[in-house]
Amino acid sequence: MTTITFSIPNISCNHCVHTIKSELTDIAGVKLVDAEVERKLVTVTYEPPATEESIVSLLNEINYPPQ
Repeated sequence: MTTITFSIPNISCNHCVHTIKSELTDIAGVKLVDAEVERKLVTVTYEPPATEESIVSLLNEINYPPQ
């Protein structure tokens, strides 16, 4: 399994966190999503078929682009 952390400046509230978690957990292979409002970080643990590219693509699609 792989774990990666993204800085996401658009996170402003717990609703953002909920949206990110629910969207990312729909990707096959994503095992755990943790997001922090205060630090504006999202940590994702995943395995194939999920890829870093598929995760970043979805974050961009839902308007939470990582920096």
